[in-house]
Amino acid sequence: MDAVPEPIRYLVTVGLALLLVMLRFDAERFGAAEYDEAGPDGRGPSVRRRMAWYLVGIGLIVAISYVHPRPGSELHLRTGDRLGALLGGFIFAVAGAAQAVGFAWLRYRYLRLPTVSSYPGALTNAISTAFIDEAACRGVVLGIALAIGVDPGAAIVMQALLYALATRLGAPGRNRYMLLLALLVGIIGGWLTVATGGIAAAFLAHAVTRFSVFLCTGHAGQVAPRGRETEEIERRRRPPDGWRVIGSR
Repeated sequence: MDAVPEPIRYLVTVGLALLLVMLRFDAERFGAAEYDEAGPDGRGPSVRRRMAWYLVGIGLIVAISYVHPRPGSELHLRTGDRLGALLGGFIFAVAGAAQAVGFAWLRYRYLRLPTVSSYPGALTNAISTAFIDEAACRGVVLGIALAIGVDPGAAIVMQALLYALATRLGAPGRNRYMLLLALLVGIIGGWLTVATGGIAAAFLAHAVTRFSVFLCTGHAGQVAPRGRETEEIERRRRPPDGWRVIGSR
C-alpha cells in the first residue's frame, strides 16, 4: 500500500467507513447487537447470520487499518494511554453496571436474570458489538471528523448522534431509556477516546455496560414496553392474588 498515494488511501478509508456504518444500521436483519433477542417461539436469531455480522464488521475494521496511512494516531485504532485507558474504562464500566442494576430495579422491581445457558452467546455479542461500535464510531468516524478540522466537542456529539441513530433505538415502541443510554455511551466513549488517544477505555466500558444490561434485564438492548414481558403477560392471565379457581366436576 505504500505505493498508493495518500489521497486515494483516505478516499478508500471513507468508503469503507460508510460500509461499516451501513452494516451497523443493518444489525436488525442479522439479529446482532441490540437485536440478539429470542423470537415469540423462544428461539434466538440464526447463529450464522450473527457470526456473519461480527466477521464482516471486524473485517472492515481490519481493512481500514490496512488502507489508512496512520490508523493508530488518526483513527484511534489502538490502546492509547494504557494507564488512562485502564482507569477511565474501569470507572465508566462500574458506572455502566450500576445504571443497569438501577434501571432493572425501577423497571421490574427485581433483577430479571436470564438463563445461564444464554450467557456465552450474550457475552460474545456484547464484546463483538462493543468492539465494532467503538472502532467504527469512536475510532474511524470520530477520527475522520477530527482530521478534517471539526471541533473535538462537536465531533464527539456528531458521532454519538450517528451511533444512536444506527442502533435504531429511537423507533416507535422502543424503550427511550435505551436510546438515552446509547447516546451516553457514544458521548462518554468519544470523550474517553480523545482523552486517552485510543478506543480501549471506551471498549471496556461499553462491553461491560452492554453485558450488564443483558444480565439485569434479560435483553440485549431492546427492553420490552411495560406489560409486554413474558412474565407480565402470564401474570395477567392468572386470577387475582387470593382467588382460587374452582374447577367444574
